[in-house]
Order: sequence, then structure tokens, then C-alpha cells
Amino acid sequence: MVALRQDIARFLQRASSQQGGFGGIEDILGELHDSTPLPQDDEPAGGLREDDSVIVRLGNQIILDAHVQGASDIHIEPYAARHDTVVRLRIDGHCREYQRIPPSYRRALVSRLKIMARLDIAERRKPQDGKIQFRLPTGRDIELRVATMPVASGDEDVVLRILTASEPLPLSALHMTPHNLERFETAIRKPYGLVLAVGPTGSGKTTTLHAALGAINEPSRKIWTAEDPVEITQYGLRQVQVQPRIGFTFAAAMRSFLRADPDIIMVGEMRDAETAHIGIEASLTGHLVFSTLHTNSASETVTRLLDIGLDPFNFADALVAVLAQRLVRTLCPACKEAYQPDEAAWAALRQAYGEGSADATLYRAKGCEVCQGLGYKGRVGGARTVGGE
Repeated sequence: MVALRQDIARFLQRASSQQGGFGGIEDILGELHDSTPLPQDDEPAGGLREDDSVIVRLGNQIILDAHVQGASDIHIEPYAARHDTVVRLRIDGHCREYQRIPPSYRRALVSRLKIMARLDIAERRKPQDGKIQFRLPTGRDIELRVATMPVASGDEDVVLRILTASEPLPLSALHMTPHNLERFETAIRKPYGLVLAVGPTGSGKTTTLHAALGAINEPSRKIWTAEDPVEITQYGLRQVQVQPRIGFTFAAAMRSFLRADPDIIMVGEMRDAETAHIGIEASLTGHLVFSTLHTNSASETVTRLLDIGLDPFNFADALVAVLAQRLVRTLCPACKEAYQPDEAAWAALRQAYGEGSADATLYRAKGCEVCQGLGYKGRVGGARTVGGE
């Protein structure tokens, strides 16, 4: 048989999960069907427990396949004893159904994931949060943030966010427009003040701030960061993992930083008024402060912080810049096709980007095996606005 190089590479990538010793997902589900099913009340007698090897391999394989496919989140959704448990993966910002698990094993799978996250498996009435340290077959470790939520059927949903530790990106790799990049670089090189990256969850705010820190990370500057969790590590930064369960919050970390001779402080998120107040005070006393906030636009950030209760005059003196960002899906490079839009679309392009856009070549999604028929593959930063002084 004849096969192209990319076809062989794609097959090896899909089969690589079996090299880790877990077995393919289809093989594991086949073992579940061949096993003695659990009774409807999920008593373990005669069935599979959460520590059974098949359930252990099933949990591992779901995480491994999600990582191989580039998923950011894994959703485990039981539907009581009458329907299969649905496993969905969020890939490039959109949820896709990945697999269905027989309903008899829904609680064994959930309990297994809770054990991996060191949660209380006997507590099903209230939400719980935890983390999983997972080692890939390649020897690399990834971290997953786990959240359980009790649902009306008496079961629990589990959502796992995959936090792949990585190296910081350079600012040039963030795909800002030249105008915004120039303004942002000017802002992060100020000697003091407050710089905020805002946007929805999972829009790359932390990645942007670490790129900014990487650009100004010099031996002459002491940089402290408080994060939850520490996803990106950089040499030269003193990075701290906050522990809210023991009272070591973002606000407590920032108070400690101010006694540790910092030049630059990065706090993972301004979740409450106390953290915001300390950030403003730090920026007014000669420190450059970076942080993130969940708002939809740069201008809305000002309103949100004033609603928290910040003093308008101090806030106006401290704020240097607000960067609002999103992640947009990119067309699959293997199947995107050029097309000629209608006159209305050309008119909209000329109005937004000038007359020079009339010479541009436009592409649209098509769909192929590489992108699983969706026409999109990967995401890139987009719709960025930088507002400041």
C-alpha cells in the first residue's frame, strides 16, 4: 500500500495513546461491555469499582486522548441510569462529543477522577475543586484543574481543564496589530502603574502577561508573580502558587510581595475589592503591577473596578493600560479555499481596512480529515484593543 508522509504521521499520532499502556478507548469500552454491569443503585458488589484496572485505564485514556486532540476542557456528563454518560471535549473553543460510557459505570468513573484529584468521593451533595498531576507516556507532566458539580439526577458532572505548562511566548508571536503592539510595549516599560489584560475565561490573558514579563525580565528588576495555578514558568521570575484553602489568597500574596522588595508584581486575577485596592496602592508606591480581569472590553474594565469601590482619583493615577483580547478560530491550512465575496462584503472590508483591502485574497472554511470536517484548526489572538493614558 502507498501512504503519504502526513497520513502516516497522523495515524501514528492517533495510535500513540496506545503506546502508554492504557489501551485504545474502544478496547477499554469493549472490556466494560464484557464486564458484569453494576446494579442500578451503583453498589459495587459484583461490578467494577473506581479502583478497578479498567476504570483506571478509562480515566487515563480520556485525559490522554483529550491532550492529543488539543482539548482545553473535558466534560463528564452523567444522565442517571437510563442514558449513557456523555464525554465532551472543548477543542478550539467549541465542545465536541468524544465518547459515550455505559450508564452503569458513571459513578465509578466520576469517583476515579475524584480520587485522582484527592477529593472526597463520599460527598456528592456539594461542588468540590481539586487538581490532578498527570504524567503522559512521553514522561511529560500536565496539570488538570478539576471541578465537580452535583446535578438534578443525583449524579455529579466533572469538568477537567487541561493546564499544559509551557514556555512563554515572545510578544511578536501574539499577533497584535503594529499599532497595538507599540502602545502595549510602551505601557509595560513604565516604571510604575497598573496594566490589565481583560477578556473571557480561556482567552489567553495569562499568556499575554507572561509574554509581557518576558520582554521586561532583566537582572536589574525583581519580579514576583502570584498565580493559581502556575502554568507558565520563566527563569528570573519568583513565582508563587496561591492556596486559598489555607488563607494564602491573591491579596495575602500581594501584601507579602510589598515586603519583599519588588519592582514588578503580577497577580493572576483581581477577584475581589481587597486585591484591587492593594494593586492600586502598589502601583501608586512605585511598582509596576500586572493583572487580569473578566470583562468584555477595555472601557468596561474601568466601570467594573469603580463598581468594586476603588477611589476614582487614585485609580486614574494608577492605570497605565488595559488590553482586551479574544481568541478566534483559524482556518484549517490543509483545506481552506479561496473565494470571491459579493460586493456588500467588499464594501464592508474597504470601510474597515481601507481601499488597499481590495487586493486581498479571502479564504473560507471547507472541512477535511485533518480538522475533522469543521474547516477550522487552532486559534489565534484577535479583536484586541489597547486603551490607556
